[in-house]
Amino acid sequence: MDDLAQLNNFRSEVPVQEDLRAEAERLMAGMSAPARPNFRRLGLRAALAGGLAAAVGVAVFLVQNQPAPTPPPPLIRTVAAVEVLTRAAEHAGSRPELHPRPGQFLVYQSETMNSAEGEGQIWLSRARRTFWQPVEGSSVKAFLQNEILAPLPYPGHTLPPLAQWEQEQVGKPSRPERAADFDDRPEFMRNDYAYVSKLPADTEGMRRHLYTQVPFDGSQDYEAWGRVGGLLEESYLPAAQRAALFGAAATIPGVVTVKEAQDAAGRTGIAAAMVSPMGVREEYIFDRKTYDYLGHRGVVVDAKPANAPVGSVVSSSAQLKVSVADSAPIVE
Repeated sequence: MDDLAQLNNFRSEVPVQEDLRAEAERLMAGMSAPARPNFRRLGLRAALAGGLAAAVGVAVFLVQNQPAPTPPPPLIRTVAAVEVLTRAAEHAGSRPELHPRPGQFLVYQSETMNSAEGEGQIWLSRARRTFWQPVEGSSVKAFLQNEILAPLPYPGHTLPPLAQWEQEQVGKPSRPERAADFDDRPEFMRNDYAYVSKLPADTEGMRRHLYTQVPFDGSQDYEAWGRVGGLLEESYLPAAQRAALFGAAATIPGVVTVKEAQDAAGRTGIAAAMVSPMGVREEYIFDRKTYDYLGHRGVVVDAKPANAPVGSVVSSSAQLKVSVADSAPIVE
């Protein structure tokens, strides 16, 4: 399959595991060998008209100066994470690879749903999006095209007047636009292919990367978990780095398995997850057979901090296609 081929996802039932602990030891031992040759979430976020912050765009996170890096806590492999993440690591090299070249673009097609707020009002903003990310360089060279989908009430609330603008945009053609006017991310937060293709290809090295300049204030493990998402959403890692990422994610304390989870496109898979300080279980969803990454979902587990009923879905995404293009759209 050539560089212009698209990566598609398939589904099947996950095989039964008789002894997770025994398998954990076997898988983790094997991950020390060379891999075979892809809230607080990262990415770029555009704004809605009228200055409303929209979660349907791409986000640029500004990271303030941090104290000198502190070594991550001792490497701990949790059995709960083995079921999904170590199998994802095992399967990382089983799919055809993309090999983008400098000057080209990785093109991500996805569907998203995130909360939007303004003037004390809150709702769920939805979009289908195409994101052209340059293989190398700043995100100001990236382009985004959003097709607005009908907004939904935030769980436990009614659809507010401010969501009316989005409702009016449904079905209207959208044009590509520049994804960001500036990108102040530090080097270690980059997710363009030129950078991520040089990340560590071993579990411990990738784990150190995830904990780079993380303040150890009690939320460091959730911060590292969010950075895993930053390397999954609209980011493409070579197989070796992808396997290392999943192996490192499996060592983050507090990670649990969710036997069934649905992405924004309605595809059902199995997920690895961690609960955020805001009472939302942030899930990374994988295909049950191929262990390809499908998307993200945020599910309320604590109603008070989340301001929504337990069990509500307050965010989701679906990564539908990834391909390579020689050029991006022309923006007037």
